[in-house]
Amino acid sequence: MAVLPSPGPTLRVRFPATSPAVLRFLATEAGSAAFLLAATVLALVWANSPWADAYAALWETEAGFHVGGVGLTLDLHHWVNDAAMAVFFAVVGLEINREVTSGELRDRRTVAVPALGALGGLAVPALIYLAFNGGSEAAHGWGVVMSTDTAFLVGILALFGPACPDRLRLFLLTLAIVDDIGAITVMAVFYTDEVALLPLALAGLVVVAVLVMRWLGVWRLTPYVVAALALWFAVQASGVHATLAGVLVGLLLPSRPSRQEDVDDVARYAQHLARETTAEREHLTEVAARAAVPAADRLQRLLHPWSAFVVVPVFGLANAGVRLDAETLRTAASSPVTIGVAVALVAGNAIGIFGAASLAIRAGMGVLPGRVRFGHLLGGSVLAGIGFTISLFIAELAFDDEHLVEQAKIGILAGSLVAAVLGTVLLRYLGERLPLCSPADDGPPPALPPRPWVAPAG
Repeated sequence: MAVLPSPGPTLRVRFPATSPAVLRFLATEAGSAAFLLAATVLALVWANSPWADAYAALWETEAGFHVGGVGLTLDLHHWVNDAAMAVFFAVVGLEINREVTSGELRDRRTVAVPALGALGGLAVPALIYLAFNGGSEAAHGWGVVMSTDTAFLVGILALFGPACPDRLRLFLLTLAIVDDIGAITVMAVFYTDEVALLPLALAGLVVVAVLVMRWLGVWRLTPYVVAALALWFAVQASGVHATLAGVLVGLLLPSRPSRQEDVDDVARYAQHLARETTAEREHLTEVAARAAVPAADRLQRLLHPWSAFVVVPVFGLANAGVRLDAETLRTAASSPVTIGVAVALVAGNAIGIFGAASLAIRAGMGVLPGRVRFGHLLGGSVLAGIGFTISLFIAELAFDDEHLVEQAKIGILAGSLVAAVLGTVLLRYLGERLPLCSPADDGPPPALPPRPWVAPAG
């Protein structure tokens, strides 16, 4: 698809422009992964520097607002984890909404293999973690190992370029979406301690209001944004984690393709604007263009850059700052939590995803075409063990003991690093050496005709 130039006249004075290569990089998930990696390294360096106390003091700083006798005050760490991450989860919900409505999750044959792989990637890591920690206080952290970090995953795949089959990328993205659904469900059901019924009832009323607006055909974003803010405050007061409000909004926003008459209106108003460029006609053309695009798509376009390049890196900066002194590392080396998390992320995802997906292919429940080989599937399954963002998030929810949180985070960092390196090695050296996953659906290309490749004279 051709890239349209930015509209509007050029400035009289030209400023140095960012190179197209940099802009293309920043527009991808690889760019987001680079920001997240930089924030993680900064957090680790800062937390282990002579200024470590400043790092802790920063995230313990309280901030809030009050209007009369009503207000909310949280420390910066909770503003990031409870409020800013609601934007991240809203983007996740919007992506799930889009895929179910018009994307890959509509086709049973396409979704069967990644969906079953995701279920294996949810169940097996949790079982491995419980094998190390079952019966102890740390058993409650089994949800920490159940998520794949999409930004890091896609960022690593981007480094392979054409050597990575497009259908493998699609498989892993679909798997990550189903994986996110599972992780969100686990958070809502198993990591909510006490529930206040009145705020929860108010949250239910807001959800009903959103559904009514959707049924009425409301297409403007403002009413949905107001409802989203009200839902966040209600869920925050209820005791359920407030980020689930973002997921609900993302799932409920209208995402069906617009009617053809709405699309035709854009051209009609644009023709009027071309004949007479008045402010009123410009406004009507702009409104018509917005009405022709589903509300979910418009909100995702607004939120995704903020989520990818601001929210997630700041979350990494706020949560990845773990002390790595000799005593902490000695404790972690023998901690069932650290070992259980690391082993579950690497081995659990490799066994669960590769095993369940292979079983689905062998049983004829789905296909994985597009030159994807079992070597690609194995390497991608190991890469799916990079469980960074949501894993850190659930670690904060699962444990009240700061020492257990610290040990879990070290396990997440170690397991994610091993999964990234091992998955990259497997993908590079085994990718093209094992058989095709679906040979009947994607055989070798036809042979070229003999030379010379010139049409005979007629």
